[in-house]
Amino acid sequence: MSSSDATGSGDANRGTLAALHTRHQAVLPDWLAVYYQRPIEITHGEGRHVWDAEGNRYLDFFGGILTTMTAHALPEVTKAISEQAGRILHTSTLYLDRPMVDLAERVATLSGIPDPRVFFTTSGTEANDTALLLATTYRRSNQILAMRNSYHGRSFSAVGITGNRGWSPTSLSPLQTLYVHGGVRTRGPFAGLSDGEFIKACVADLEDVLGQAHGNVAALIAEPVQGVGGFTSPPDGLFAAFREVLDRHGILWITDEVQTGWGRTGDHFWGWQAHDRSGPPDILTFAKGIGNGMSIGGVVARAEVMNCLGANSISTFGGSPITMAAGLANLTHLVEHDLQGNARRVGGLLIERLRAACAGLDTVREVRGRGLMIGIELVEPGTGDPYPEGASAVLEAAREGGLLIGKGGGHNSSVLRIAPPLSLTVAEAEEGAEILEAALKTTRSGRSVS
Repeated sequence: MSSSDATGSGDANRGTLAALHTRHQAVLPDWLAVYYQRPIEITHGEGRHVWDAEGNRYLDFFGGILTTMTAHALPEVTKAISEQAGRILHTSTLYLDRPMVDLAERVATLSGIPDPRVFFTTSGTEANDTALLLATTYRRSNQILAMRNSYHGRSFSAVGITGNRGWSPTSLSPLQTLYVHGGVRTRGPFAGLSDGEFIKACVADLEDVLGQAHGNVAALIAEPVQGVGGFTSPPDGLFAAFREVLDRHGILWITDEVQTGWGRTGDHFWGWQAHDRSGPPDILTFAKGIGNGMSIGGVVARAEVMNCLGANSISTFGGSPITMAAGLANLTHLVEHDLQGNARRVGGLLIERLRAACAGLDTVREVRGRGLMIGIELVEPGTGDPYPEGASAVLEAAREGGLLIGKGGGHNSSVLRIAPPLSLTVAEAEEGAEILEAALKTTRSGRSVS
């Protein structure tokens, strides 16, 4: 009996996309989101382009959810993986691991945190879980401050501090979460204020929330730029102002750099550096781009915080030799080729090009972003209401034109998300902008205002 007969899946059309999608639906969860009415299978990539199983070529403006940070099939990363795989794939943290120490030293130096210690995980969710464990243990409290519209992962504890209901399937949580204003600049009760007044109002809100808290609060966790929430960000300096309040109460600051780290925002290597007036965070979490597709996450914390756990611990897969070799090669390429600077230069050109393309479109409320982390917020014409159908239509039209983008937003927003590899060229930025402009104009309500 063949293996296909043994599994009862001897479908003559097994290799087709329709058959693959049917098999996907039969064996994977209903809540596992898949893009496009007719999903595509990406088979290979090079540089900033990928190809699907039907041979279609796409310019990749989403990088596997901001994870392909440098380029697809980057030779240095491919070589590092191949060479390490030829030696040994796995050992665990029970043994000394030279690639892990090498990468930890680089990350610690870049983090900006004094006397740093680094712990590697396999995802951003796991990194945020670890940060919460450290903060709640150090402060002996299960109370966490989080931002409205935030997203921090899909685990039980991470869902419990996520302020975006579209990604928080349960209200049950081991933590008591207190949500504060500030992550969304252009919506909500403070939207009409100046930047300075906005920061003052958010600080007052934080003070009020703390006045209602029972006893110690462990930490504030915040994304410098909200990723899933639609690439929204507060005015520079908000978290520095928050930090002054937190310090008075002994509350830790956790910066979630899973999407913003490694120079993606252009002006800064880390998102928190736009808010550095009151010093660095106590804990920093990272993932996604550092592995360029390999499963790497991690936490950096001051030694006294990292070392506060009173029990033994290990990581079976975190810090594995092969992922660390890939991460080190990827980070070296990023720094040596100044991809942060490229994100600033090309990202600045791209956002201005997109603003010009969207001018006069009554479906576009705002084009925002930093570096190569750009959001286009869509609304129903004449109402200002979120327009998820429009976002899906643009996503489809862009794919048909040869461009892959993402989408997101909160309970009151629909946003196209643009986050290509940081090596994007000016010509590729222009090509992508042209495709996206056409996609926006061909949607049902993408008509110009006369």
